[in-house]
Amino acid sequence: MADNSVHVLVVEDEQEIRELMALHLLRQGYRVTESASAEEALQEVNRQSFSLFVLDWMLPGLSGVEIVDKIKSKHPGASVLMVTAKTEPQDIVSGLEKGADDYMTKPFNPSVFVARVKALLRRSQVQAAPAAEEGEVSLLGLKINFKSYEISYNGEPLHLTPSEFKLLGALVQNQGCVLTREQLIENIQGEGINVVGRTIDTHVFGLRKKLGEWGDRIETIRGVGYRVKVDIA
Repeated sequence: MADNSVHVLVVEDEQEIRELMALHLLRQGYRVTESASAEEALQEVNRQSFSLFVLDWMLPGLSGVEIVDKIKSKHPGASVLMVTAKTEPQDIVSGLEKGADDYMTKPFNPSVFVARVKALLRRSQVQAAPAAEEGEVSLLGLKINFKSYEISYNGEPLHLTPSEFKLLGALVQNQGCVLTREQLIENIQGEGINVVGRTIDTHVFGLRKKLGEWGDRIETIRGVGYRVKVDIA
């Protein structure tokens, strides 16, 4: 059961969907506040502290995507899960580029919804953990040391190129969240390194081969980018 110190704001104008989300979050032990509009949500943003925002894209008046920056400026450590009926890659990319940390399309499976929420909360905890501050992250047998540039899986050292290392590091640090090709390009681009979308795809292909079974956790989000899968359970 989750710690009830986790506070989630659910912003959804359809009452049935909003109450369904709230019910599943409450069952996890989270505290939940509900809003039916962006304007109402902004009032709550200024009034209370939140760990996570579940934000519908298409709301009456201001849209969800229009208030992501306001949410982030007020709660920089919180995550935003964008919920949308828009399924075109360009729409998803737009939402992510506006500042959303992950997206989920309607209709959705409640167990997947809960898994996405847990993944975002885990991500924020990993970023705040002392191990991450010290330059080391561990995930399901994979260990990455960002200071020594060493990486191992189940104790066996892996040999990656500098670009592969940066790419995998970004995906692991943002586990469960989609990173667009553009975000990944920015992450590994450096002096003397010119990266394009196809280069990212090639690096991912190489990573999967070198990582073996762990490489299956790198999920392709068609037309958008990649993410490290998290377990639904």
